[in-house]
Amino acid sequence: MANIEALPREDLSDLTELLGMVEASMGFVPNSFLIMARWPELLKSFAGMAGLILSGGSVEPGLKQLVAFVSSTASGCRYCQAHTSHSATHRGVSEEKIAAAFEFESSDLFCEAERCALRLAAHAGMTPNASEDAHFDALKEHFSAAEIVEIVGVISLFGFLNRWNDTLATELEEAPFKFGQAVLSTQGWDAGKHTPVSMGSE
Repeated sequence: MANIEALPREDLSDLTELLGMVEASMGFVPNSFLIMARWPELLKSFAGMAGLILSGGSVEPGLKQLVAFVSSTASGCRYCQAHTSHSATHRGVSEEKIAAAFEFESSDLFCEAERCALRLAAHAGMTPNASEDAHFDALKEHFSAAEIVEIVGVISLFGFLNRWNDTLATELEEAPFKFGQAVLSTQGWDAGKHTPVSMGSE
């Protein structure tokens, strides 16, 4: 049970347009947003920032979702793991690649540029933050400074969401829950647990 209940969408007529855009992008309105709607100004500001970080810039949107997925995995947020992996499929990432994201260091499905981005995501998602200068040295071989800012933006966005959803015990919606069960459960994903999934060797 969530620590704060999501508001019914029908009670949020002032947010109809925003919630409609979220639904068009994700296929549903996440409960995290319906809780955040208790502070409408926060939801509006957050939705704008999230849209820019995830859809703007030049880093490929599928990679951004994988970065979000891996950083959420390192953080241990099951809600965000389900959301980001489910969203990755809508950005053209195969289910095979999503499932292999736990072994990004060794899987042939990932190129070296992707490994560099996901390596930073895994380390920056840890508490305490375990990112190092070497992670950025490797990133600079594949990404511009502006693109690295985009990647860190994704990690930081989901740092907020990981804390938000784990703290509030946000109830996971049906679509990402079913996706998590189908695609992630073989890798140890369990919506009822909040311990981080073990990542591959680094």
